[in-house]
Amino acid sequence: MEECVKITRMSGLVALLAVGALTLSACGSDNNTASTTSAAAAATSAAGSAASSAKSGASAAASSAAGGAAATFEGSGFSCATGSLRSSGSTAQGKVMEQWISDFNSKCEANLNAYGGGGSGKGIADFIANQVDFAGSDSALNADQASQAKSTRCAGNDAINLPMVTGPIALAYNLSGADKLILTPEVLAGIFGGTIANWNDPKIAAINPGVTLPSLAIQAVHRAEDSGTTDNFTKYLTAAAPSVWTFPGGKSWTAPGGVAAQGSDGVSKQIKSTDGSIGYVEWGFAQDDNLTVAQIDNGGGAVELTAESAGQAVAAAKVTGTGKDLALKLDYATKTPGVYPVVLVTYEIVCSAGNTGDIGPLLKSFLGYTSTDGQASLDELGAAPLPAEIQTQVIASVQTIS
Repeated sequence: MEECVKITRMSGLVALLAVGALTLSACGSDNNTASTTSAAAAATSAAGSAASSAKSGASAAASSAAGGAAATFEGSGFSCATGSLRSSGSTAQGKVMEQWISDFNSKCEANLNAYGGGGSGKGIADFIANQVDFAGSDSALNADQASQAKSTRCAGNDAINLPMVTGPIALAYNLSGADKLILTPEVLAGIFGGTIANWNDPKIAAINPGVTLPSLAIQAVHRAEDSGTTDNFTKYLTAAAPSVWTFPGGKSWTAPGGVAAQGSDGVSKQIKSTDGSIGYVEWGFAQDDNLTVAQIDNGGGAVELTAESAGQAVAAAKVTGTGKDLALKLDYATKTPGVYPVVLVTYEIVCSAGNTGDIGPLLKSFLGYTSTDGQASLDELGAAPLPAEIQTQVIASVQTIS
């Protein structure tokens, strides 16, 4: 397998390592009430130290944020297993998964197959059809998918959602002369719903005083394939602009018009190549292509996408899964000042039991690695490590896979 290229991100992202100190409280209800814990001091400290450190510095920051020694592969009771695993799904975690597979293969002398990508919808479909051993998805299994997976895929055992990667969704744009842009959920819903078609529309101008907006058609870019990023973005629009965004949600894009692009990388490249374009994309891809990212005003003031502002949104998440399942509920409609509201969590979806042959031990070993040692590399890949309390729960769930 080819060595994966480690991508250097802006040092500010490393501040999200401090999110390890934030608490995500368990909740059995699908309703979510926002509650945020300020991470400013921890984030500033983590960013300052990480700016002059490499991977070892990031690991130290994660350990400090967790309030003790960072969880390790061996220290958490995991051991190496060998063999191959099939996987596909979320492209938002594509770079992360590529790195994790390469690192695990080197550590354990394993031979895991390359991550298939293809989008969250494909990953879930492949998993239920027993085409892959685990799937990556930016949204948890719905009730019907969970039922199908239990009855036809997991030999009567539950399929579980294990959060592994946290990251914000950037509203990236390409507009000559507009280095700063503020957007509200209502305006975003109008842009992606087709009712706001030009950049000099009065609704955009009203929230961007002093910004010269050209008379230029807006090209709104969305995902072509079923995507968890689409699911999370439309959940945001539904929650934050319910009177404007009236289209069905889910992994498939249902609004009219716009331009479709394949995968997170395809959306980012389409935005980069076209003046007047805007799209929703995982932050790491926007950083790769040096795209400008809009500030979001949910009603509490304009918020720039930073490690700290995204981390505060993760801090308000609730666990809605039960038992070994760790599905999360995010508060997209929060009006708390300083919180960037458009974030996603990527899950690894796996059978909790009933994995045949050597697959069970290998899944346990690999996901044990991704939930422990693998978390230390996320800052280099445009993502962020799990908060400490969730990481502890993920490790406990992985330890029971069979």
